Amino acid sequence: MLRSVIISGPPAIGKTTIAKGLGKEFGLKYLSGGDVLKELAKDQGFETNNDDFWDTEEGMSFLNIRKGNSEFDKEVDEKLKKIFLTEDVIITSYTLPWLVKDGIKIWLAGSHENSAKRMTVRDNISIQDALKIVKMRYDENKTLYKNLYGFNFGEDLSVFDKIINTDDLGPQEVLVQAKNAVRHYYDTQTITKS
Repeated sequence: MLRSVIISGPPAIGKTTIAKGLGKEFGLKYLSGGDVLKELAKDQGFETNNDDFWDTEEGMSFLNIRKGNSEFDKEVDEKLKKIFLTEDVIITSYTLPWLVKDGIKIWLAGSHENSAKRMTVRDNISIQDALKIVKMRYDENKTLYKNLYGFNFGEDLSVFDKIINTDDLGPQEVLVQAKNAVRHYYDTQTITKS
């Protein structure tokens, strides 16, 4: 039985931190949907060396290109689906939870303000700039995925096995809840298949 996990949630909510922690705990390879998309941006001539590429002007420019050409997102999602269905892996992705049936899907919930605070520490920018970026990325992604796949990103959470509200929790507390959710899910799957 494959052990696959998807972590999703709004921009700058802590998906990478939690995914890497789960990968270490459960011996799963970690893959970021954003990194796969960055490879395509690099092929288009964008400078993607910055870890926080999506929060930069270049990242926003590529987002605008993606709005006019859905092939970038479709290509990434097809790659992610194939990996998800054939390997033991943990993937961070905005779209994958709505595109596959198997594995455990965790949504990290939280306010734009919470995400912006995380971004100020991570990217060393002002809270006003961070809040503007977070809101813009969230709204742009929501529109993009509604047009591309028809789901309501951030609103239709029915596909998720676990929703963790991160607003009043530190990263370790979120990780503990995520670990417990993964253990419970796979223990239940093992019992069901026995």
